Amino acid sequence: MRRRRLLFSLLLVAAAGLGTAAVPPPGATGATARAATPLNQVIPAPASVHGGGDAVTLGAHTPIRVPGGSGEARKIAGRLAGLLRPATGFGFPVTTKDGRDGIVLRLGGRGTGGLGAEGYRLTSAGRTVTLSAARPAGLFHGVQTLRQLLPVDGQQGARRGPWRIAGGTITDAPRYAYRGAMLDVSRHFFTVAQVKRYIDQLAMYKINKLHLHLSDDQGWRIAIKSWPRLATYGGSTQVGGGPGGYYTKDDYREIVRYAADRYLTVVPEIDMPGHTNAALASYAELNCNGQAPPLYTGTKVGFSSLCVPKQVTYDFVDDVIRELAALTPGRYLHIGGDEAHSTSHADYVAFMDKVQPVVAKYGKTVIGWHQLTGAHPVKGAVAQYWGYDKTGTAERTQVADAARNGTRLILSPADRAYLDMKYDRNTPLGLSWAGYVDVKRSYDWDPGRYLDGAPAGSVLGVEAPLWTETLSTTAHIEYMAFPRLPGIAELGWSPADSHDWDGYKVRLAAQGPRWDALGINYYRSPDVPWPGK
Repeated sequence: MRRRRLLFSLLLVAAAGLGTAAVPPPGATGATARAATPLNQVIPAPASVHGGGDAVTLGAHTPIRVPGGSGEARKIAGRLAGLLRPATGFGFPVTTKDGRDGIVLRLGGRGTGGLGAEGYRLTSAGRTVTLSAARPAGLFHGVQTLRQLLPVDGQQGARRGPWRIAGGTITDAPRYAYRGAMLDVSRHFFTVAQVKRYIDQLAMYKINKLHLHLSDDQGWRIAIKSWPRLATYGGSTQVGGGPGGYYTKDDYREIVRYAADRYLTVVPEIDMPGHTNAALASYAELNCNGQAPPLYTGTKVGFSSLCVPKQVTYDFVDDVIRELAALTPGRYLHIGGDEAHSTSHADYVAFMDKVQPVVAKYGKTVIGWHQLTGAHPVKGAVAQYWGYDKTGTAERTQVADAARNGTRLILSPADRAYLDMKYDRNTPLGLSWAGYVDVKRSYDWDPGRYLDGAPAGSVLGVEAPLWTETLSTTAHIEYMAFPRLPGIAELGWSPADSHDWDGYKVRLAAQGPRWDALGINYYRSPDVPWPGK
């Protein structure tokens, strides 16, 4: 019963993001006949927009059509109907019959071959809004665009309208294949329900990777059968000394499933050889001196290290990667590798030389923080750059050299993309070691030209990390992620030539009422012209 009540509540909340409106009576004027949202006023900015023609009005008898009856398309149509029904009061029946009215979700067919795995086309004309895509992920992303084109009403439950979609065509596909967000669940633990809420928010902006930082000095968050104390003891606390927590394998599978239903792939991270105090405290034999340190609940970094010369270290690594890889259907597995200040350079290189093949052994592609480029990245490895504008030339050159030699890059510059950096000196949450990161700064950079010397083609994508030393609630997560997260999502999705802060901030301001309706706790940046400001 509790699950049923929760599901109903979530549907109502999600539907609020679509608006609480209904079609006005014929001839309605004034506020009830307001103009449809222009097709180019969404986030991320579409690759191509051609407006024109009359708007399509959704009414009490509008169907959602799935010609051909694809199971994936029907599932997406059912989710769309579940969002629309409570917001409008309309039935929105889902049917496999073709027709000349309604919302049509079309998978495959003429004109979709060039859309790729995640692209879509939205056509609004006559009595029909048609979403076409070559693959299900494209249809899902198209639905997110459709949601933003529907009105938001400030009075939830009022069901005013009109529910109209502007005429024209959007043809859209992502700039980068990897568009990620990282959630640190190690410094502070977040429940499955909290992670799911964040997944829903990421999906709204076409993010397709959820990077989970599952281990650190302050907590180990995933059950490993062959080393059970990692979770039961190493996961028992968090920053500040709270009770901590961990995910059982079934919990983790549920997160993976939930994300996959929203076309996000989970990228798990086990940080090593540093950031390992929770593991070292759980098993004395992982320490070079054979003595387990106490659990750690502070926020310092760089003091811990696995014992590189010991064979048991690699038995441990093999077991952890094997079990985690078996739980993870996605292609990537992140092995960390940053801030290993207690590991000598020679030991670091030796460690990475032994661990990277273990990841490949279990069928995954290795990702490491960009310090991996100071070792020997294996063929196909991905380095995640988290330096910033003032990072030393030698370090940036090292990363660029690796990129020229075939290492792919994910860009997460700390003074641009780290969502835990304070907006300004008065921000009550977050850190400032990389400086203050206001909304404009987080948006105003080009991933393709950010790292001098790195070929533009080496950039796999972007990611917005959210570290949680100071964050312990969902409200905290949302306050730091919004409004910066949509900007990083746009950098990953939209063409470089669409980048324009003055236009973006207007589109961003229009998201505010949606977040209000969804109950998202966001920072009202003074740089954004929020409605009513």
